Amino acid sequence: MITADQLKDVMERAEALHRYLDIDKKKVEFEEEQLRTQAPDFWDDPQRAQEQMKKVKGIEKWLTGYKEVRQYADELQLAFDFYRDEMVTEEEVDADYAKAINAIEALELRNMLRQKEDPMDCVLKINSGAGGTESQDWAQMLMRMYMRWAEANGYKVTISNIQDGDEAGIKSVTMQIEGNEYAYGYLKSENGVHRLVRVSPFNAQGKRMTSFASVFVSPLVDDTIEVYVDPSKVSWDLFRSGGAGGQNVNKVETGVRLRYQYTDPDTGEEEEILIENTESRKQLENRNNAMRLLKSQLYDRAMKKRLEAQAKIEASKKKIEWGSQIRSYVFDDRRVKDHRTNYQTSDVDAVMDGKIDGFIKAYLMEFPVTDEEA
Repeated sequence: MITADQLKDVMERAEALHRYLDIDKKKVEFEEEQLRTQAPDFWDDPQRAQEQMKKVKGIEKWLTGYKEVRQYADELQLAFDFYRDEMVTEEEVDADYAKAINAIEALELRNMLRQKEDPMDCVLKINSGAGGTESQDWAQMLMRMYMRWAEANGYKVTISNIQDGDEAGIKSVTMQIEGNEYAYGYLKSENGVHRLVRVSPFNAQGKRMTSFASVFVSPLVDDTIEVYVDPSKVSWDLFRSGGAGGQNVNKVETGVRLRYQYTDPDTGEEEEILIENTESRKQLENRNNAMRLLKSQLYDRAMKKRLEAQAKIEASKKKIEWGSQIRSYVFDDRRVKDHRTNYQTSDVDAVMDGKIDGFIKAYLMEFPVTDEEA
């Protein structure tokens, strides 16, 4: 049974969210923005109309989220009062408390996502580190972890390119995570090197082995965001993409390889960006998606230049080795620990099954983005 202090905490946090989110102002804003969608010429410019609809839906989500918090908090207050009159059970009060806390924490977490790019979809790339089969198996385990997280949170995952490992696992994978808001906002916390310590299933002596894999997360741009690509710096190669079989495999060159000669606007340093796409059996679709991934990379670089302090953490390409990891997964000690926030859990199986929200929330609380940075 919850205490009076726990009830007080819920009511205070609900009231604090009302202030932080400026709910009264958002209600007025919602009505004003919705009125604009009713103009007779609203759909004359479809792109502008879509942007406006997106804006309206964004405000509506905040209002709906707060309405749920307020409702659950009020229901908890009633249940607590009714319990004293013996009209409800302890279990019912505790169940109402759990609902209220979950709703509050979800809205508090979203309130931490203030960076302009946070609501966007994202591209997540995993590269295996040195160590051959061990690291390649680890990269595949991380791929599964993120796919399970995405699935549980209502996102769609598309694998745009994957390189299989020599014996097991994968050398690298590029995934697009989209279809629900804040994919980038949540998963930007995963940028960095992930270290695994376990008794190797590939070693006959049963030795304890350490493996590394790097994770890079960038916002996935859509048609509403303009990113300039210099056509003179683009070149294309075609190749035959592998697959499960069928007449198309190894006969038609549907895989595309995009090369872009990128010049850093600040230093003048040149670098080749290489993107491969084998997602579709149609070459044109692969070309379009490769261009979208290139734009996402270019946007990501510009964003990281703008957020200078964060850029030093997120954009620095650390060598994949001991000492540069953001998180350690120690299987035989039953421990997963984030070295940036010191958040840890002993439920290794749950983490590998995609339950990483605790790590995400700890990161966002430790490294909040202020309104000035957004």
